[in-house]
Amino acid sequence: MSTPSSSADEALVCSARGCRSTAIWALEWNNPRLHDADRRKTWLACADHRGSLGDFLEVRGFLRAVTAVPGSPTLDL
Repeated sequence: MSTPSSSADEALVCSARGCRSTAIWALEWNNPRLHDADRRKTWLACADHRGSLGDFLEVRGFLRAVTAVPGSPTLDL
């Protein structure tokens, strides 16, 4: 799965398998069995995969937050 890039010039890509779309959402999560409560991992999502990736994490009780990726059009909503 993709994680946010450190270079502002690189497009962030959706974490869904096989998707190469630009990510506009960051899904922050952790597995409480493996990670400290403060630790967050990030999956990136395009508009088409925000729901399916979020549902996958939510069903397992891993989803902690969904935020707009900086610079994405979702910040204007």
